[in-house]
Amino acid sequence: MDEWANNMNILVLGGTAFLGRAFVEAATARGHQVTLFNRGQRDATLFTELPQIRGDREKDLDLLGDTHWDAVFDTSGYVPRIVRLSTQKLKELAGRYLFISSISVFQRFDISDQDESAPVAELSDPTVEAITGETYGGLKVLCERAVEEAFGDRALIVRPGLIVGPTDYSDRFNHWPFRMSKGGEVLAPDIKLQPVQIIDVRDLATFCLDLLEQNAAGVFNATGPRDPYTFEQVLSACAEGTDAKITWVGTDFLNEHKVQPWSDLPLALDFDGTSNGMCQVDVSRAVDYGLLQRPLADTVRDTLAWCKTRPDDHPWRAGLRPEREQELLALWHARE
Repeated sequence: MDEWANNMNILVLGGTAFLGRAFVEAATARGHQVTLFNRGQRDATLFTELPQIRGDREKDLDLLGDTHWDAVFDTSGYVPRIVRLSTQKLKELAGRYLFISSISVFQRFDISDQDESAPVAELSDPTVEAITGETYGGLKVLCERAVEEAFGDRALIVRPGLIVGPTDYSDRFNHWPFRMSKGGEVLAPDIKLQPVQIIDVRDLATFCLDLLEQNAAGVFNATGPRDPYTFEQVLSACAEGTDAKITWVGTDFLNEHKVQPWSDLPLALDFDGTSNGMCQVDVSRAVDYGLLQRPLADTVRDTLAWCKTRPDDHPWRAGLRPEREQELLALWHARE
């Protein structure tokens, strides 16, 4: 580990939402000096003891002045043009640039065990800036290239998959621990063997900090675990200690009743297995560099504890609504 790694001066672009928040907590706990650059639109009450520069990364980068940073942590880059503004401003001011990308960069998801060298998506129009399901991966590819062009062998690209854990407002994983805690009959799609790779936000943040402290470079797939869970294992872990009873409902029935994978039934990539490669990504390189993951039961417990701190009228962003779930279960049993 380099000498400066024990007391790095880190600039965080973002820093008060989910992964950025976890990274700042991990970095400050290890004694690093952290400065946040953001618009203050998330939780302005966080990290008030730290230096914070209020600004928009698209037009206010001059507010950074000529300060030198040992490392930049960028968790808020989605548009290549805007990422390029940051990297051009910082390439002579920062020692290392860690960019949070995504496994969505891969060209195909019907292939398992893809490593960092697998083909990536290419946009037909590289000037597009609208972020949609069709453009997200390709935009992240161009963001990666902007970082690599500016920083060369000082660039770090980390590609997470589904990040889960406390303070995740997307509800993409939260639905299951919370629903199981309510007990009763729970509808689940009969895709018991579908692979599931998820990473606790705190483990991802720690891994990113480890990479910076190791003076690492290059691209890392950072989802996990290396041997994926099955969908059944994840739901069983979420149901542990509750009186929830899982009813595995056939996918033909779900299609017939227009139930959507992922949005209605989180973690279900699809109902036919064509996207299973998204949760069978090769993370060997990250593991070799020290990626560690806490037990699934710990993530479930802490996620549920955080979910219970939210108001009862919280509008869930994923998962079937209770009345819809009960309607479908009644129809399923009548059909049987």
